[in-house]
Amino acid sequence: MPTITRLDPNPTFAPDTNDLDGWVVVAGKPTMKTWAQHTSSDGSMLSGIWEATPGTYHATYTAYEYVHMLKGRIVITPDGGTPVTVQAGDAFVVEADFKGTWKIEEAVRKHFDFKL
Repeated sequence: MPTITRLDPNPTFAPDTNDLDGWVVVAGKPTMKTWAQHTSSDGSMLSGIWEATPGTYHATYTAYEYVHMLKGRIVITPDGGTPVTVQAGDAFVVEADFKGTWKIEEAVRKHFDFKL
């Protein structure tokens, strides 16, 4: 039987304030908050809300992520690649082999679905 889980856009529990694994600050003093709201019953997917303040991280991904931007603007540049600007209202995916920078130009809030 299918299950539906509603994700609150404004979680009331405390976020994880540690930087994500594989994310290293390379400019400024950005901070992040992650609200892990749901893990699928088979343990393969994680969904939640992520926020970050302006600054730049170098990110190394090991899994696929779907993102829907709720607020802010980021310039994402794959190592050796072309910059892509994403902002509130945009949806995008990041493949598991991504390595590059996330330059957070305006404070960000995003909904994410991450393959574990």
